Amino acid sequence: MLFSVITVCFNAGDKLTNTVKNILSQTESDFEVIVKDGGSKDASLETLPKDERIKVFDEKDSGIYDAMNQAVSHASGDYVIFMNCGDEFYDADVLKKAGEFINANPGRRIYYGDAYFCNAKEIISQPGEITESVCYRHMPNHQSCIFDRTLWDDDGFDLKYKIRADYDFFLRSYFVKNIRPAYLGITVASYEGGGYSETSENRKRNMEEHREIVVKYMGEKKANHYRRIMRLTLQPLRTWIAQKSIFAGAYNSLKKKVYRAK
Repeated sequence: MLFSVITVCFNAGDKLTNTVKNILSQTESDFEVIVKDGGSKDASLETLPKDERIKVFDEKDSGIYDAMNQAVSHASGDYVIFMNCGDEFYDADVLKKAGEFINANPGRRIYYGDAYFCNAKEIISQPGEITESVCYRHMPNHQSCIFDRTLWDDDGFDLKYKIRADYDFFLRSYFVKNIRPAYLGITVASYEGGGYSETSENRKRNMEEHREIVVKYMGEKKANHYRRIMRLTLQPLRTWIAQKSIFAGAYNSLKKKVYRAK
């Protein structure tokens, strides 16, 4: 089996059903849907479509990253994709196009694409190459990443991190395992936004985890170097602009041109 599309949930309501229905609408047939539930009481599992491709696992977990690790342990696909409840594939041909790209570019182990940010009503373009500088700034949305399942054979998401475990996993893959992700050149996911990491009470922890992770993999000196660059280039302001629908179109169009010119 080529793909395992994973959705972890807890009392997700209609968002779970909508996301799973979207996944099932893919024109690619070589995939399964892993639904990992943490003990929901809202009967959301009962509203799932009846489809043999859906595999449901209702198990206790300690949080979203523990649930994601558990879900991978149940997956049969060569590659895994994490799709949060409320998020969707951008169009019906995403898995088909991704499969064709992977077959033409084997062995890269992580593949990534662009994401449509629903709040800004704009596609957030990703660079065509992941560099150290890109790693410092951000990783592509995990909804728009496709991971080789065997990356979990050695380790998974580090549960020490409550907000940035996926970022830690991405940087570990890049700096420790020397993986160089490949850009798919397509928009993979429609990203709802407003998740756990984006709530006001978690922003401080988000920043603290980011600093700890970049220092762990880049060292203090290099991390400070990139931090200074981000300040000089007004990164907080640029992020704000990119997420406001009134500015997002022009900003992301310019960013895309810059990425493609490199």
